[in-house]
Amino acid sequence: MNQNFRKTAVWLPLVAAIALAGGVWLGKYLFSDRYESEGRAKIESILRLVDENYVDAVDIDSLLEVTVPELLAHLDPHSTYIPAADLQQVNDELGGSFSGIGIQFNMMGDTINVLEVIPGGPSEKVGIMAGDRIVAIDDSIAAGRDWPQSRVLKTLRGDRGTVVKLEVVRPGVKAPLTFEVTRGDIPVNTVDAAYLINDTTAYIHINKFGANTFAEFLTGAINLAADGARSFVIDLRGNTGGYMEPAVLIANEFLSSGQAIVSTRGRKSSVSSATVADGTGALRKFPLVVLIDEMSASASEILAGAIQDNDRGLVIGRRSFGKGLVQHQHELPDSSAIRLTVARYYTPSGRCIQKTYAPGVDYENELNERYTHGELYSADSVKLDKSLIFTTLTGREVYGGGGIMPDIFVPNDTSGITTWYLDVVNRGLFHKFTFAYADANRARLSKASSAGELLEMLPYDGALLSEFVQYTMREGVPVRMGYINQSRDLIVDNLKALITRNILGTEAYYEVYNLTDPTVGEALDAISRGEAVFPVTVGSGPADGD
Repeated sequence: MNQNFRKTAVWLPLVAAIALAGGVWLGKYLFSDRYESEGRAKIESILRLVDENYVDAVDIDSLLEVTVPELLAHLDPHSTYIPAADLQQVNDELGGSFSGIGIQFNMMGDTINVLEVIPGGPSEKVGIMAGDRIVAIDDSIAAGRDWPQSRVLKTLRGDRGTVVKLEVVRPGVKAPLTFEVTRGDIPVNTVDAAYLINDTTAYIHINKFGANTFAEFLTGAINLAADGARSFVIDLRGNTGGYMEPAVLIANEFLSSGQAIVSTRGRKSSVSSATVADGTGALRKFPLVVLIDEMSASASEILAGAIQDNDRGLVIGRRSFGKGLVQHQHELPDSSAIRLTVARYYTPSGRCIQKTYAPGVDYENELNERYTHGELYSADSVKLDKSLIFTTLTGREVYGGGGIMPDIFVPNDTSGITTWYLDVVNRGLFHKFTFAYADANRARLSKASSAGELLEMLPYDGALLSEFVQYTMREGVPVRMGYINQSRDLIVDNLKALITRNILGTEAYYEVYNLTDPTVGEALDAISRGEAVFPVTVGSGPADGD
């Protein structure tokens, strides 16, 4: 390819032109019987003209890689193109397993830091430990390379049975350690916390809906019920969705026979369906609260909507994202794929909660607009389309067209947010300090068998805060005691939760974090008030909450 073609000034206008042509063609011909003849001929003619007559030599395949996403953007915000190089990783995120070495890590100071080692996985079998730093992979230096996380993932993952050589620096050990790890099947865990938050209430956090989600959820729920759980809190905050099926199956566990769960409607009958509960659910009698926020989307909204519209449980938190479109993934001959919107989904009351993406609407900036308008802090600032009013099973009003509005609104608590706190967060100092603290005290703290025991081993709040402030000073952050005191509780709570995660894992993190989480607190209060039993009578919409 001519090197001039690589320059943005040359190829971008060409890409835009073809994308525009493709977009016009798609809008005009996708739903037309003339597609097979006129539409395909037109796009093929354009590509042939470019290939044969453009001033520079053009790699048509490379051109299509940047053109196809632009073409799909003319449809809706969620129809997307996945390049062949990314498809495996994208599929792994929701699949039941992938082939890798079995660690959770983060990038800190240009170094791969091992946060957790998956029990029974390949890394644990050879002796890799939480707190290790991976400095070389297959004799290639990895530390100080400023690799993005995606590059590290691709390097550590590989075919099952292949071997990767890791050089590791371990705190307290002078010489680097070398491990040969045989890659194996690693489960993709989507339920990262399932525990009794009090004597009779189970808390389950689902981070996405993948191939194993329902099995993980049901196993956790049944075990917790056996341990004494008599009510459930399902936390979907930050869960952007995934596969629809596990969300439907979880809803089925709570609903009675014949109660609607979700319906889908598309141009083709093959993608249009209506799903109802079969009455076999093991959790039909348990009071239920579902937690959502502005990042809860798609499958999360299907589950929350099914529970809310059937008055089966309380939905607490903030208005969800508002994604009511269903995508099917179609793999292309070159192993790339398109996720194409084929239907809209509707909650049991008949509402589609997809927010508008009409021309002129800044769809990508909509969450920022919620922040600007104060919606995250006041229910009265929530914009609801009063022309799209629906009713739940017992007649409560709910709204379509822009996400799920919770039955009880809990504002985002910003009382501890100061400029000093934000500076520390943006520099990544919470994670750096807690990782270093866990390293320095790992031998002692690892003796704790529970989050409660570990918290008792930490210094008192003032001492922990002082140690952190001194650390931030060494990192160049000026001391501003007024702001530090205002953020004191928030700082200490975050430090405790992150230290606990670095020692005991993700579930223990939630056990500590939830001790002071106002949304979780509201859920527990609502359960104790008897508001989470069927049929729920607390009204959804902006009137409830603070």
